[in-house]
Amino acid sequence: MPLEAPARIVSELTTRGYNAEREAVTRLAAAEDPSAALERVLEDIPDDALVVQADHVTAALSTEGVAGQGLADGGAVDATIADADATSPPNATSSVSTGTDRPPAGEAAAHSPVETEGSSRIERAVDPDQRSLEIVGDMTGESTGTGEYSDFVSVFRDRLDRLGGKLRGRVNHRPASAIQSMPGGSEAAMVGLVNDIRSTASGHWLIELEDATGTFPWLVMKDREYVDRVDELLCDEVLAMEGTLADDSGIAFVDSMYFPDVPRTHEPSTADRHVQAALISDVHVGSQEFMEDAWNAFADWLHTEEARHVEYLLLAGDMVEGVGVYPDQDEELDIVDIYEQYEAFSEHLKKVPGDIEIVMIPGNHDAVRLAEPQPGFDEDLREIMSAHDPQIVSNPSTVTLEGVSVLMYHGVSLDEVIAELPEEKASYDDPHKAMYHLLKKRHVAPQFGGHTRLAPEEQDYLIMEEVPDIFHTGHVHKLGFGKYHDVLAINSGCWQAQTDFQKSVNIDPDAGFAPIVDLDTLDVTVQKFS
Repeated sequence: MPLEAPARIVSELTTRGYNAEREAVTRLAAAEDPSAALERVLEDIPDDALVVQADHVTAALSTEGVAGQGLADGGAVDATIADADATSPPNATSSVSTGTDRPPAGEAAAHSPVETEGSSRIERAVDPDQRSLEIVGDMTGESTGTGEYSDFVSVFRDRLDRLGGKLRGRVNHRPASAIQSMPGGSEAAMVGLVNDIRSTASGHWLIELEDATGTFPWLVMKDREYVDRVDELLCDEVLAMEGTLADDSGIAFVDSMYFPDVPRTHEPSTADRHVQAALISDVHVGSQEFMEDAWNAFADWLHTEEARHVEYLLLAGDMVEGVGVYPDQDEELDIVDIYEQYEAFSEHLKKVPGDIEIVMIPGNHDAVRLAEPQPGFDEDLREIMSAHDPQIVSNPSTVTLEGVSVLMYHGVSLDEVIAELPEEKASYDDPHKAMYHLLKKRHVAPQFGGHTRLAPEEQDYLIMEEVPDIFHTGHVHKLGFGKYHDVLAINSGCWQAQTDFQKSVNIDPDAGFAPIVDLDTLDVTVQKFS
């Protein structure tokens, strides 16, 4: 095995169960005989060491017959890394912290980042031909919204066109303006945005739908079968209604109601081999209540034989506690500087085995805009969090792991759903059931102007255009999972114990849990570390 490039040295170390400091890899690459130097280092390294350090290499290089020219005393180390990199093949990566281009997912899987503490002593299936990771819907760098009225018009027109298209084939759709001119007693159907929901004095429900031509009122009688769906409705979601026009044609009596929904015939995709993904969120590094011991236990577990099939880690936002997110938050911070929070998070991330592929999206505590969709982090923060060379994408985004699509969304709109819907249909105790309603509406944040801040764009990035196989959220700090029309919905809990603010709003978090999904069966097991 030629070892003239740092990336190849890292690859070999990973197969032996080690990570390495950047300087250690540089010294090995510059040695006269890198293979011999590496073997000597591995012979001499302490049995309990997980990281090959520069001191280990210095000791090996000082041995007669192995030393590289001018390197026995550690000199000229910094100058050699560029030369060593120059011999690397086009897709080799010397370090996750150098800012070099990320190779294809399969190639990245073949080696561990240099600056991590987490090389595993177990053998993972890291054959590049087996691994596959693709991102869809990342809008980072694509934001065009200026906040003008026309932007809001564009995003809602796009929503109606795309989600309405999923409904128009199910009903004999007519625009609002055409329905207004139809004779009384006619059968009518309309696809539109829910503009208003109100009850009448007689206990019936009046739903006003809006499309590009105007609005039209639809009356749901209190004794009809569809009345139990009214309390599931949110303003601005897309809906189809069928019914009969009143004699004066001023209103329609609802006979049927349709959501974009997940087809009952949906069949999820699965991986062709036994491989697992860990789904977590809401780490909240920087908080006094960050559960460092639980995180360390999780990272340690990932090094064990039990976790040998965990090859992917998906983190759904709130890496840090942030600053100024809620009243008097500064009194609950362990780290008050936002950049130092991310630096601390990066140190904790380094404890994860370096041969695990990581995908991260931001959340409402992270240092990005609050309005959704949230672009991925800026370059400064990406550089800080470069351990493991993670895929950092927007909230929401869809990541496809070996054919299994996972819609990652931080989950702020779950507050909206839980507040608006009856407790038996959506609650913090069963967050996955609130997620079912978002799947039903095929939109991660349908209601505008409430708890969830929405950014106007030329297109609606929050639509579930395609049905995911897995829907992964966080935010509410509660653990829950289940299936809706064969879509696996998981809210993954958190890594933060209860804060004083959470006590004031009666939030009792599920902390220190890691749901593990078998991508070949979509079965879920939950590992507890607290």
